[in-house]
Amino acid sequence: ACFRLLCSLLLPALFLSGILCICLVVLLWGVRLWIQRKKRLSSAGRDGKRPLLVAFFHPYCNAGGGGERVLWCAIRTLQKKYRNVTCVVYTGDRDATGEEIVEGAFRRFNIKLIHPVKFVFLEKRFLVEASLYPHFTLLGQSLGSVFLGWEALLKCVPDIYIDSMGYAFTIPLFKYLGGCRVGCYVHYPTISTDMLSVVRNQDTRFNNAAFITSSPLFSKFKLLYYYFFAFMYGLVGSCSDVVMVNSSWTLNHILSLWRAGACTSVVYPPCDVQTFLDIPLEVEKSTSEYSIVSVSQFRPEKDHPLQIRAFAKLLKEKRVGQQPSLKLILIGGCRNQQDEERVNNLKCLCEELGVSDDVVFRINIPFEELKRHLAEATIGLHTMWNEHFGIGVVECMAAGTVILAHNSGGPKLDIVVPHEGRVTGFLAEDEESYAETMAFIFSLSPEKRLEIRENARRSVHRFSDQHFEDTFLLSVEPLFK
Repeated sequence: ACFRLLCSLLLPALFLSGILCICLVVLLWGVRLWIQRKKRLSSAGRDGKRPLLVAFFHPYCNAGGGGERVLWCAIRTLQKKYRNVTCVVYTGDRDATGEEIVEGAFRRFNIKLIHPVKFVFLEKRFLVEASLYPHFTLLGQSLGSVFLGWEALLKCVPDIYIDSMGYAFTIPLFKYLGGCRVGCYVHYPTISTDMLSVVRNQDTRFNNAAFITSSPLFSKFKLLYYYFFAFMYGLVGSCSDVVMVNSSWTLNHILSLWRAGACTSVVYPPCDVQTFLDIPLEVEKSTSEYSIVSVSQFRPEKDHPLQIRAFAKLLKEKRVGQQPSLKLILIGGCRNQQDEERVNNLKCLCEELGVSDDVVFRINIPFEELKRHLAEATIGLHTMWNEHFGIGVVECMAAGTVILAHNSGGPKLDIVVPHEGRVTGFLAEDEESYAETMAFIFSLSPEKRLEIRENARRSVHRFSDQHFEDTFLLSVEPLFK
């Protein structure tokens, strides 16, 4: 009787599920055909041939950061190589015109495009704002990106789609409904195995609140949520025909999550190394003051408190009268009031440690002033744990400082590595090792420091615009076949 009851309930449920699945497949197929028809009806070029549309999904293309430099360099590279290509940028920057955005790219990055770019302005960018999702932020932003991607697809159906800002959940949309060849440039994975281990080990960090780490139940729930999200992220990412990543660290995470090794390659971001290589390199003259310079936005993950504590430790252990005085110069951008509050907290920490007179804050300074500080500095300091690449580290090395970076992520795997068997800089992990390594760098002779600076300079050519162009073209070639 029980078996008959189970069958009478189960069989109709299975039948209904099958019918719903078939209806969904038919609906999606219908949508795909409708989008393909829309694409065929789009206007042809002057010679009667329709140009190849290559679209970049970059909702914040006017932001002026390292990710935007990658975008404009990629577009310029394609315009140089392919004649019958029209580049499209999906953006949410509706407060600027297309001309202003292109002008901004030239002003900030000195990148002049060869042909005009078509901009598709999106109205629903607010759906990917982190502030909209105080909880389950990763999932909220990812679902929001699907709706934003749908808006983009309805406004313009490209032949080739490249996600250049890390919205992997848009990839299946353009591949299966848009019928596009798809690629992506990953600056950092939305979720990483490191994030999973932070939650698993109940570590308190800026993205793992204390109330979660103190509760085994909350930690287990967050871990389940992260595993579910990592599975979904791997699923959508594996739809890509071409995957480009910005560093070996990102490569390792993407390979373990997406399992798309055959179509994945490292394409280092283009750093404006030439501007810094113009700074003349010479043996330091005897001076009454040495400076240590840090260049990074005032964001929590950059870990400025570690820099200040290590510097305070260095001053405390330095024997008075044996060395010239030392200055720590913290250079960075403040994006909003939260960043400004962070700077005030750092100033309070300096007072607490008694180093206020020796630490200088330089906020939102012009490029020429940044260049001057780097030209005068002895040490370039970086403390972010698992920085995915580290453009600031490359710039410090190109400018001729002796770099001291965090022993993790991009700096460890790609940047501060021996060049032709010679030392290019140093790595540290905690307050103690940072203070010790700074003391060691100052103990070296000016000639030995010059040798390290020269090695570092020679090594950064791997991160030039030209190297980016060559590796980018090689990676995207399958999309144009």
